This record gives sequence, C-alpha cells and structure tokens, in this order.
Amino acid sequence: MQRNELIKIKDNFLRILDTREDVVLVIDCLKRTMPKWVTPAALVGYESCTEKELLTAADMIFQDIETVDAKTRRFVYEHYTMIAGILPFVGDIRQRSYLISQTATEQGVSKQTIRSYLCLYLAYQNLAALAPKPQTSDKELTADEKNIRWALNKFFYSQHKNSLRTAYTSMLQVKYCDSSGVLLPTYPSFYQFRYFYRKHKNMQTYFITRDGIKDYQRNNRPLLGDGIQEFAPYVGVGMLDATVCDIYLVNDSGNLIGRPILTACIDAYSSLCCGYSLSWEGGTYSLRGLMVNILSDKVQHCRKFGIHIEKAQWDVDKLPGTFVTDMGSEYKSATFEQIAELGVSVINLPSYRPELKGSVEKFFDLVQDTYKKHLKGKGVIMPDYQERGAHDYRKDACLTMTDFEKIVIRCIIYYNCQRIIKNFPYTEQMLKVNVQPYANAIYEWGKKQAGANLILADMEQVILTLLPRTIGKFTRYGLKVNRMRYKNENYTEKYLSGGEVTVAYNPEDVSCVWLVNCCIYTRFELIESRYRDKKLPEVEIMHESQKRLVKAATSENLQAQVDLVNYIEAIATAATHKDVDMKAVRQTRKREQEKAHIDYASALKGDTAND
Repeated sequence: MQRNELIKIKDNFLRILDTREDVVLVIDCLKRTMPKWVTPAALVGYESCTEKELLTAADMIFQDIETVDAKTRRFVYEHYTMIAGILPFVGDIRQRSYLISQTATEQGVSKQTIRSYLCLYLAYQNLAALAPKPQTSDKELTADEKNIRWALNKFFYSQHKNSLRTAYTSMLQVKYCDSSGVLLPTYPSFYQFRYFYRKHKNMQTYFITRDGIKDYQRNNRPLLGDGIQEFAPYVGVGMLDATVCDIYLVNDSGNLIGRPILTACIDAYSSLCCGYSLSWEGGTYSLRGLMVNILSDKVQHCRKFGIHIEKAQWDVDKLPGTFVTDMGSEYKSATFEQIAELGVSVINLPSYRPELKGSVEKFFDLVQDTYKKHLKGKGVIMPDYQERGAHDYRKDACLTMTDFEKIVIRCIIYYNCQRIIKNFPYTEQMLKVNVQPYANAIYEWGKKQAGANLILADMEQVILTLLPRTIGKFTRYGLKVNRMRYKNENYTEKYLSGGEVTVAYNPEDVSCVWLVNCCIYTRFELIESRYRDKKLPEVEIMHESQKRLVKAATSENLQAQVDLVNYIEAIATAATHKDVDMKAVRQTRKREQEKAHIDYASALKGDTAND
C-alpha cells in the first residue's frame, strides 16, 4: 500500500493517508469520518480503484479551480487556509484535536465545521472539493404569485403593450371573479402585483415581448462589439444595398417618371464608395450595373457627365473579396450567387438588421441629406409627404435622370475625398505615415496592407457571370434554349450525342447564348432568324400566341378528320364488289391512259380563241 492510494473494500472507498510498520491511516471517502489507524489485517480483500470511480460513487463533479469565478476561488482558498495547519498532524489524534479546537476558536466557527472541511479535503485530495455547492432556489411560488406570473406573461409581456394596471385588472377578471363576474373576497393587491413584477423584471424579455425581436436587435440590444473593424479588419469587405431616392424626376419632355433607385457598394473598412448604380430598375439588373461601375475607370465615367477628377480621388477598379448583403430577393437569387465563381464570398445578413451593414446605410443617409437641403422645391420629398393634406411633391419635379446623376456623383466625390472621418480607429502605423482622415486615403493605405482582399476581374467575365442561366439541350437541330435553336460549328459531336448543359442567356437580346463549362463561356448564335434582336419576353409572347392559335384550331381539326373519315367510308360503301380480271393488265392500263389523257396545250389554245 502506498500513501494517497485509493482502495475499495466491498462498497466502501478508503484512501491511504499514511503508513507505518504495523498500522495504516485511512479515511472513509463516502462517510467522510475522521481518519483512523487500522491494521493491515482489517484491509484484507481490498482492490485498487480510480478517482473517477470514487467521484461516480459519491455523485460528485469538480470544476477546474482555475476556471471558476473569483468569489468561488476566494471561498476555496479561505477554507483551505483554515485546515492547512492541521494537515501535517492529521495522524496524531491528540495534536489534531487540539489544532481543530484552536482553529475553530480563531475563525469563529464550530469544530464540526473544521472537521467537515478537513475530511472533505482528505477524502478527495482536491481543492475543488471545498467549493460551495451551487445555490438553487427551491422555494415554491404561492397560488397568488403563480396567477401574477401568468397575468404578466399573458397581458403585460405582449405586443398589445398593456400597462401594469390593465394587466392587473385583467388578472382579477379571469382569476378572482366568480361565474357571475363578482370579485372574490380575497385577492392580491395591485402593490403586490407591482412588487412581483419589479422583483422578477427582465429588461430583455420586456423589449422582445412588447416590441418584437427585430426592434430589439435594431434599437435596444447591448452594443458590445468593437465597431465595424471587428467585422471588417481590412479592405475588401463590400456592403451592398439599394434605396429609393427621396426625389421625383422627369424625362426630357417634362413628363413625370418617378423616383430612381440608387444601388451602392461601400467598403466596410474605410467607408469608401466603391461604385454605384442609378437606374429605374432594381433587382439583379441594378446589381449588374453596380458591378460594371465598380470595375470601370472612374475618371472616364465622371468625364461622361462633364466632371473631372484625379484618379486618386476614386481609385477603385477591383471587386471586394467579400460581399455583405441583406435578405433581399435579388441578393438571395441564384443569379447573384454565381458571382462566387469569380472568387467572391457572399454573406447574407438576417432580415430587418440594417445595423449590421451600417456603412452602406450611413452612406445613403449622408448622400441624401447632402443634396436634399439644396433641392427643396425641385421634387425632393420631405418627411411629411405621407401625411394627410401634405404637399404633392411630384408637381415640383424638374430634374432629369442625367441632372440628378451629376449631383449624385458630386455627392459621392465629396463623401469619398472631403468628408472627415472623425472616429476611425487609427493604428500607430497609420499615424506614423500620416494617413489623412478621408475615406479614399484610408482605402489607399488599407489596400496595400496584408489581408486586403481585392479581386481583379474582367468586365466581360463579370457581366457574363451575372447573366441568368437555364438548362439547354443538344439535339440534331442544334442547342435548344428557351424553345429556340442555337449553333456553334465546333459542337457537331454534341449535336449527335445529345445531353443537357448549363447555358447563360441575355433576356434583353436572344440573338446568342453562352454555354457555361467550368467558368468558360462559349458563344452560340441563333439559328431562327425570326427571333433575332428580340427580347426574351417578346419571344415568349410569340410562342404563347402560336400556342393559342394551334389550340384554337384543334377542335376544327378534329372535326375535319371525322368528316374525312365519314366521306371516305361513304364512297367505299357505295363501291360494288365484283371479281377482278387479272389478265392483260398492261393493255388495260394503256387503254385507260389514252382515255384519260388530256392535251393541255390544245386546251389552252381553245381557251385563248374563246377569249
């Protein structure tokens, strides 16, 4: 036997604390009585066991003392200090008893308390054994408290946002009235009701149940993050969104068109506007325009509108490596997700969580606030536009899309190059190189740092990648896509062998399609010239019109078939049956030919003479 060894005799677990020539000091680990000296003969038939077996038998679970909270750790060490001076004398029963009494007097506790902690530590040889057991509240709620809790959950913590007084009255009506609606003699007071509410009030439950989880996430949740830099610690995280601009526009003839849609991509790290799209259409169409704008030369783009800028003012010609979008249908569509083929990652945020893409939301606010105050009376919508009796701002519209786009570009240039970013988390390295507090300066510095995630992409490749796709089928008549036929001279074998393939098509022009194979796009030309230069909806209208015509003629065709059968059968029935003479067939045929022969030229002369 060795010191600190665990042994088991029947159902008893003993720990060897000390050994001498003829006796052994042991402690019963389950009963946890004071250690005693026994002879080896008393331990006959023992078997060794493990700490795990002891903990299982005692139904004990110990936490790592380094992982517990500070209060529990302090409790453990304080109580170990009480028994630490007794441990060296645990085998000397007289000295042990004296030290227990002395420690109990000094600590102001009973001797039994000291004995309990001493035996607990000796039995398990683990400081964690001294940790207090978790406090559990076993107090049962009274009947009135249960009713109050029920009423709070039903009438107060609800979307109806009732007051405490209303919830209290509703509780009395349901729980404390007899069948005739008369209040019972005993019932809790409103002050008891309010006390129970305040005692058990949970602010998170309050906000979520009364205002909804979406409102809580947007307006009330704790803001404990490190800002956008925690989500986007480097250049290359683009946040996408679109908004309907607060202005009405007209066409060149002065006719009202409506409100344009502004789609933008904002670099989350630097807040730089990487690109924009201003159009009358949203969805995937505006995203395609946005991607083209991101990759385009901004100097050339601005020059189209008579605006001259330096390249450093808006030097973006690469796609962000990550796109962060909301749950809009255009962002969740398979068409937009195809952009992942270029190496771009797409992150879809939960719906109704605009704060998770605050950079692009703030961009829209700043741009619109910049131009709105200078365009009052020019079609700009003010906050009261939905109120009864408000001015009809459509009547003020006077700007065209071109005029408005010039203004938007100027606002973006100001946003990128001249807007001071006061709260950007500057690093020591940025301060050393004197990075200016502008979005374009921060972006230029950030894209040269390790971790910058920008993807160089070809304009044509991006456009083809964002085209919608469908399944095409090879046949002897060509590649069939959307019920039209296409050809490419290099695919003769595929026309013969058949098979289905993925095809990208342009809904704006069906003159060609592109076969997609491992990010390689092969062009196929339209065979049927009647569809050339038409849009897909126009072709579908032609197909549907033809289908309706065929369907309408089906009943007439069936009637014609029936009439034809009746006519044939009538003639066949009228024919007489007789024995056919099979002899001299050639002579008979020759006579019939001469009989039926017509001289068409002579007949023509006769007709001419009559004329």
